[in-house]
Amino acid sequence: MTSPTSVRPGLPELETLSVELLDGGIGVLRMNRPDRMNTQTVRMFHEYNTAARALRDSGLRALIVTGAGERAFCAGFDLDEIDVITRMGVREFLKFQELATGGIQAIRHLPFPVIAAVHGAATGGGLALALAADIRLISPTAKFSAAFVKVGLSLGELGTSYNLSRLIGPGRAAEMGFTGRIVTAAEAAEIGLANRVVPGEDLLREAVAMARLIAANSPAGVRMSKRAIQRNQEITSYAAALELENRGQALLTRTEGMPEALAAFREKREPRFSGR
Repeated sequence: MTSPTSVRPGLPELETLSVELLDGGIGVLRMNRPDRMNTQTVRMFHEYNTAARALRDSGLRALIVTGAGERAFCAGFDLDEIDVITRMGVREFLKFQELATGGIQAIRHLPFPVIAAVHGAATGGGLALALAADIRLISPTAKFSAAFVKVGLSLGELGTSYNLSRLIGPGRAAEMGFTGRIVTAAEAAEIGLANRVVPGEDLLREAVAMARLIAANSPAGVRMSKRAIQRNQEITSYAAALELENRGQALLTRTEGMPEALAAFREKREPRFSGR
């Protein structure tokens, strides 16, 4: 892994998150509360939005989301702040829910690929954040839980019911959501909740290596591929899916990336993508 570069001007000051920029257009977004197992707070949900807005047009090619420290990716909402929620009226709570879901959505809708590098607990809102990523690499210590029912809530939280059921199927999502049980790293890989398990000491290195494989490809092609995958999860018509794909491919033929990729292939060299 290459050394981090300094954070470029324009990125905001963050308290619960940190942003690290590596060369080659790779970013690392960390939940930065290791003493609290990187649990989420009201401020953290605000900062998901803040960070996503700053990174959206930053020129990144891929973003890695992970947790600081050795104990957890993100162990859900900080119970020390639970009183804040219980004191809210319905309208105030709905406003908070919209803030929280908006933060997760902002990460999910970043135009470039997001890789979650998960170690330790990814529970509750931490699971929701991992599900918002496009790819999940995990260490053997990773454990997942959608235990919302254990605190009187439902699986319909922070996009979990939508993303989890589409990733592992409604039956497995129902089992996780109704029981609140822990899913180990091995099971997560088996059922498709994770792409693969890698040694803990190699987790970030593997995530960066994958980000670099992504960054070697056409920026416009990768972005349009992400858009097609996400949008086609949200529509039920095969004809509409084809229409989306057809428009995307037509647009990509008008960029500099496609002829450059074809020329590089013919000339047996690495392509030099300009991003235009």
